[in-house]
Amino acid sequence: MILFLLRRLLQTAQVLFIMSLLVFVGVYAVGNPLDMLVDPQATAADTARVAAALGLDQPLWVQYWRFLGNALQGDLGNSFLHGTPALQLIVQRLPATLELAVSALLIAVLLGIPLGLWAGLRPDGFGGRTIMAGSILGFSLPTFWVGLMLIMVFSVHLGWLPSGGRGPTREFLGLEWSLLAPDGWRYLLLPALNLALFKLALVIRLTQSGTREALLQDYVRFARAKGLPPRRVVGVHVLKNIMIPVVTVIGLEFGTLIAFSVVTESIFAWPGIGKLLLDSINQLDRPVVVAYLLLIVFIYTLISLVVDLLYAALDPRVRLTGGQTA
Repeated sequence: MILFLLRRLLQTAQVLFIMSLLVFVGVYAVGNPLDMLVDPQATAADTARVAAALGLDQPLWVQYWRFLGNALQGDLGNSFLHGTPALQLIVQRLPATLELAVSALLIAVLLGIPLGLWAGLRPDGFGGRTIMAGSILGFSLPTFWVGLMLIMVFSVHLGWLPSGGRGPTREFLGLEWSLLAPDGWRYLLLPALNLALFKLALVIRLTQSGTREALLQDYVRFARAKGLPPRRVVGVHVLKNIMIPVVTVIGLEFGTLIAFSVVTESIFAWPGIGKLLLDSINQLDRPVVVAYLLLIVFIYTLISLVVDLLYAALDPRVRLTGGQTA
């Protein structure tokens, strides 16, 4: 286990180094932030002074070397627009995105697994066919369109839920959380449902296919032959075995919920890191963009490690050897 963790940490460091180089070159090669930061009527001396203050007057390799040295000390640079550390800006917005992503994941899991089991146990019934048809819509409908329809129906016509913003929050562990406020869940429900739609369809189809495959296995037939109740057969022998691929996919998809929440946060004006990224791209705030992308890569590698550990815990046949599961 210790050797496995050490090798995974080394792999994470290598991935972060490669991604930092690719991201830095890619982001810093696009546009000129001075066009956004300096008044068009400013003199060349004023422009040169701003460029020197931001380090933009140095060659690209010098800028990257300075960035890498600071990054090893936990400093990913200061925002051009806000003048504060880019990582600090992201950490301030991160709880809002995590709250949204976790809520979306819970919706997908708590609804997707029971619906997928139902569709897998009764594939030819009306309920099973309806569930699978609905999952196709979840894959097909664009996220931005669904978000606009949710606002139109539940906010404009029915007036049940707010159309945007985060609403009231309560502080816990030094961070602001919507779910802890009495009325905060009303602001969270629509964006969480919009973000969860694609993942809900994925969990349904994955659970349904796993259930149908498990029902054909010998251990399930033997359990039925022993006279075990159907609830025990499904809950112990079927559900436990299909949870291995479901946990793997759900864990990796949680990273995508965080990384690709940009559309949902923009539609519902949710003040998370996705909206911060979009604003930073529009304003060419390079340090924030680089810090965001590196943080997402780190979150992905961390989630992948947790998924491997859960995979080994769910399946005793899986052993952690070296840098991978076997």
